Amino acid sequence: MNVVPTRIPDVLLIEPKVFGDDRGFFFESFNAKVFELATGLRRDFVQDNHSKSSRNVLRGLHYQIQKPQGKLVRVVQGEVFDVAVDLRRSSNTFGQWVGVRISAENKRQLWVPEGFAHGFLVLSETAEFLYKTTDYYAPEHERSLLWNDPALQIDWPIDGVPKLAAKDADAQSLSVAELFP
Repeated sequence: MNVVPTRIPDVLLIEPKVFGDDRGFFFESFNAKVFELATGLRRDFVQDNHSKSSRNVLRGLHYQIQKPQGKLVRVVQGEVFDVAVDLRRSSNTFGQWVGVRISAENKRQLWVPEGFAHGFLVLSETAEFLYKTTDYYAPEHERSLLWNDPALQIDWPIDGVPKLAAKDADAQSLSVAELFP
């Protein structure tokens, strides 16, 4: 596994070792020991989620204000632009974001730590997105950060307005959102 640093040191791009030949490929998508050795992080994942979305669907930017979730995300079909926003007021990178393309083809994964909002935009016709979480989904604690908040200046690779869920269309800006210490 190769760990590639991002502009925000706590957000990690992970490139698995892929073994391929004319029959196809194999890679270990997660191994707790290898993950800990490569990243220095020990996390217990308690939930796996799988979503499928069509082109220009933007899911996020989601976070849980209590019971925060760390997420290890990957795409098994299609391509997305994946974004993590630092919502930790005490952080040197508070309010900054990282965006990377992850796809079934490049097999990259992104580690999004606790204390970050997370979202993605589907770039392909459809995309299937998998993610492991370090805590359970708690809808009463879920919050949405406005995807196009001018304070964030996220450079989403889209012309026009994405397809949004109602909760994401009504999300809060960084200036009024509940944040982490």
